Amino acid sequence: MPQTDASVAILLATLNGERYLPEQLDSIRAQTHGRWTLWASDDDSSDSTRAVLERYRNTFSEIRHARALSAEDAASSSTEGGTTDERLQILTGPARGFVANFLSLACHTGIEADYFAFCDQDDVWAPGKLARALTLLSGCDQNKPALYCARTELIDAHGQHIGLSPHFGRPPSFANALVQSLAGGNTMVFNRPARALLKQAGAAVDVITHDWWLYLLVTGCGGRVIYDHEPLTGYRQHAHNLVGANRGWRARLERIHMLFRGDFRHSIDRHFRALDAFSAQMSEDNLHLLERFGRSRRLPLLQRLHEFRRCGLYRQTAFGNAGLWAGLCFNKI
Repeated sequence: MPQTDASVAILLATLNGERYLPEQLDSIRAQTHGRWTLWASDDDSSDSTRAVLERYRNTFSEIRHARALSAEDAASSSTEGGTTDERLQILTGPARGFVANFLSLACHTGIEADYFAFCDQDDVWAPGKLARALTLLSGCDQNKPALYCARTELIDAHGQHIGLSPHFGRPPSFANALVQSLAGGNTMVFNRPARALLKQAGAAVDVITHDWWLYLLVTGCGGRVIYDHEPLTGYRQHAHNLVGANRGWRARLERIHMLFRGDFRHSIDRHFRALDAFSAQMSEDNLHLLERFGRSRRLPLLQRLHEFRRCGLYRQTAFGNAGLWAGLCFNKI
């Protein structure tokens, strides 16, 4: 299928996002790839988020209806302008946090498309974001899971550039996914087979984040991950971020604190339980790696270090790998 004809379902999770949401919606409207539908799941916002979505739904519908009329396609326009085929659909979220909200969208049986894109409420997309993701994904086997993700441009509350997310140079893999989330969900675009894995796991699966979970599923089940070094998502940093940028010494110190508090080990425990349902779909090598990693975590120190080295697990930076080995020494992995 030519990528210009590919449909994209944009999965937007919202909660009290009135301040920045209009700028994000405007950046979606400005996408050079025009065949998209936006699905917004609002988690019972107490501000005007819902009203903002309603206003943009009306605007998007008017634009779509006008385009249909200009093409003199009366039969199509009567459908495209109706309530059954709105450009922006608004749903009520599960109100159990952002992970459950995103997974509820990913697993929603009424949402169908060729590709799917996670979307945060306070970011800004470059006009060519979807087009570039689809171009890179077009080279993947469409019968296998495929995931596009990327670096981000960090912007402040006023949309001004303040930096870039860390540069990761090592290849995406299951060996990396077991101990690190590679990229933010706000950059992710994925195909139908990848979406099918999320649906199989279900919206109630007990995982840390939707983006790390998708990275684990795609790599573990033999899919392909494309990590783009070109940042096309403006990742806004502000006081109300649920998850901030993974950069700087403050973020590093916080990760160290979480490691020795046992958070990281607890996260891996949850992933092991969630991945158990996919053993039949994993490659033999990945299943063997998962089992060996699981065994290594239960061994005495010297055996644990030796077995972990044989596993070949890695994080993307030297600092991250140093923390990984420190965690192993104190049995916090």
